[in-house]
Amino acid sequence: MTGSRLPAVFYFLIITMTIPGYTRAFGFKDVSDKAKALASETFQKPVQAPDFLRNLGYADYQSIRFNPEGSLWRSGKSRFQVMMIPQGNFYSQAVQLHVVDSEGEHPVGFDKAQFDYPNPELAKRIPADLGYAGFKLTYPLSGKGVQNQFLVFGGASYFRGVGANQSFGLSGRGIAVNTGLPSGEEFPAFTEFWMERPKANSDVMVVYGLLDGASLTGAYRFEIHPGKSTKMNVTAELFFRNDIEQLGQAPLTSMFFYGDNTLRPRGEWRPQVHDSDGLLIQDDKAGEWLWRPLVNPAELQLSYHHVQGLDGFGLIQRDQMFNDFQDNEARYDRRPSMWVEPEGENDEGWRQGEVVLVEIPSGAESNDNIVAFFKPAQSVKAGESRRFKYSVVFGGPDITGQPNARAVRTFVGKDNAGDKSSGALRLIVDFKGGKLAGLRPDAAVVSQVSGGEGVEVVEHFVEYIEANDVWRLSILAKPPAEQPLTLRGFLNKDGKPVSETWTYLLGPKTDLRGNPQ
Repeated sequence: MTGSRLPAVFYFLIITMTIPGYTRAFGFKDVSDKAKALASETFQKPVQAPDFLRNLGYADYQSIRFNPEGSLWRSGKSRFQVMMIPQGNFYSQAVQLHVVDSEGEHPVGFDKAQFDYPNPELAKRIPADLGYAGFKLTYPLSGKGVQNQFLVFGGASYFRGVGANQSFGLSGRGIAVNTGLPSGEEFPAFTEFWMERPKANSDVMVVYGLLDGASLTGAYRFEIHPGKSTKMNVTAELFFRNDIEQLGQAPLTSMFFYGDNTLRPRGEWRPQVHDSDGLLIQDDKAGEWLWRPLVNPAELQLSYHHVQGLDGFGLIQRDQMFNDFQDNEARYDRRPSMWVEPEGENDEGWRQGEVVLVEIPSGAESNDNIVAFFKPAQSVKAGESRRFKYSVVFGGPDITGQPNARAVRTFVGKDNAGDKSSGALRLIVDFKGGKLAGLRPDAAVVSQVSGGEGVEVVEHFVEYIEANDVWRLSILAKPPAEQPLTLRGFLNKDGKPVSETWTYLLGPKTDLRGNPQ
């Protein structure tokens, strides 16, 4: 038509399509579209590594070493580098890796020569097209010219991170499906990653992940900020193939073998063994910080903590002294805490629901037996999708920004005074910091303690312990027969809380609740 004009957007499309070398930027929408399309297809179980690799012992697998000289971006000016993870042992499936740069998206091809194998016999059996099991990110956390491993993506949807001067411990996951339920847990896995090459001297990196599982698919964007504490801003979009009874958003996985509040296993000389010692929850609408010390239960325990307005939750390692563990090899005193904060004021998928704690019986420190996640109040139905954002921080126990006095120790044992046949337990909780700091020893600090159904709180009082500079809450409580001992307590001054709320659950079959002597 004479005089007609094409819209400006068409001129843009025509121009960009004819410019030699022009490449459209890869982004979250590309991964989301792929996840959405995948959700309409029947789930296909991933191809497993050959039997000889899956049957490798832990020590043999650990002896397969990636040569750092083969790290991605080693020859450039990027502070970030990428090391590959070999398949084997529990890393039993390959993931597809891609690099996204100014020239577009490129696959990262597998090269078995990048690894040193413990013996030639194993090396020659590695297929040339095997594929990688994941990757590790490095960054100069400890100084210029040093590449420190600080973030690992490997195994199902797991990722582990540390801040400066820390050792790897607990893990995060993309999602949890029916964790702890009799129906059995599903383990969706990241099957594909895209790593944006950071600009020279950048201290931020972006990774995209595609998740696939029997009941859902998902697209993830991780904006990564390494440092004294390592922070990730996460955007997730999920597409559901099936109804899900218990969806776990931002799941955390850790290990608690024993600690101050448990009996030491026979023959163990170390004072404590754990990656995390408690679950911390911030409920903004309730105006409460809630601390729950972890236990290694005699039987599976699931605890549901209802929140009116979730501001954050995490698994925390408050014990930070070598003397707490006396383990110079594992260095549990250097294990990180992990804190999750929802993003988006109006995201109801984060505000209402429950923080779920799963504690699994374990007879060894090699087992991850602790899981915590947020279960949204809104049920999950097949055919739906859900998008949410949150941040994850790995670092010391102060990453939470908590202002209140904290429960730094919990001790549990039989009462050593009064009627020994009562079956009562003595619980000691030491609080420190916050508004308790600097108070006179005779300050009017009082305790508030309540028990759950059937629990008899015989007495409770608080006193200042000068030797440790702590305020000690002492509780004598009698649990109900064959039922859990549940307690809740905090410290008050002038009618106002000056500490976090301490909660505790001790199952009926624990050794600490054996027959009265």
